[in-house]
Amino acid sequence: MARSPQKPAPGRDCPLCPRLVAFRNEARGLHPDWHNAPVPSFSETSARLLIVGLAPGLRGANRTGRPFTGDWAGDLLYETLIEYGFAAGTYDERPDDGLSLVDCRITNAVRCVPPQNKPTPSEINTCRTFLVASLEEMKNLRAIVALGRIAHESVVRALGSKLSAMPFAHGAVHEAGPVRLYDSYHCSRYNTNTGVLTPKMFKDVFKALQKSLA
Repeated sequence: MARSPQKPAPGRDCPLCPRLVAFRNEARGLHPDWHNAPVPSFSETSARLLIVGLAPGLRGANRTGRPFTGDWAGDLLYETLIEYGFAAGTYDERPDDGLSLVDCRITNAVRCVPPQNKPTPSEINTCRTFLVASLEEMKNLRAIVALGRIAHESVVRALGSKLSAMPFAHGAVHEAGPVRLYDSYHCSRYNTNTGVLTPKMFKDVFKALQKSLA
C-alpha cells in the first residue's frame, strides 16, 4: 500500500483540495445546520468488511454526516445490509436512527462532497491517502465492496495492485492477498432508475459475500 498520513481521516477543515474547500464553504453559508465537512467512516475498524463508495452526496451524507444517509443510494444499501446481516436496526435516513453495522464499515473514496457529484482525478488521488490509512487500520479486513468504477480503481491503487490485473465489472471478484474485492455498480438513483443496476443484481453481490465470510 502507499504511505498513509498520520491520521486515517481528514480534519473538519481539510485544506487539501481547493475546489472542494470552496464548495464546502459555499454549502456552509447556504446551509449552516448541515454537516458540510469531510464525512467520517461509519462503524468500527474491527470489521471484516469495508464498503467503499465514491463521495458524499450533497443532500445525503454531506447534510447528515453519515455515509449514504439521507439519499436514494442509502435506501438500497442499508436495506441490503440489513437483509444479509451486515446491519441491524432500522434505517430512517438520519444519523441518530439507531442503525448499527455488523462486522461492516462504510467509507468513501473521496471524503468531501464534490460539485455535481464528480470529483476530479486529482481530488481522488489526494484523498486516497485517507483510504490507504483506513485500510491499514482495519486489522481484520477480509472483504471490500467497491461501489462503482471510480471507487474500484481507488481501492485497487490503495491496495498497491494494478488496474490491468483487476478490471472493474459488476459482480466481479478479485483477490488481493488476504483481501477479496467485490465489484458492484453504484446503487445511485440514476443507475437503479435506468436499469443499469437492479435490486437483485445488487443483492446478489452481498449474497455471494455473505457466503464467503460465513
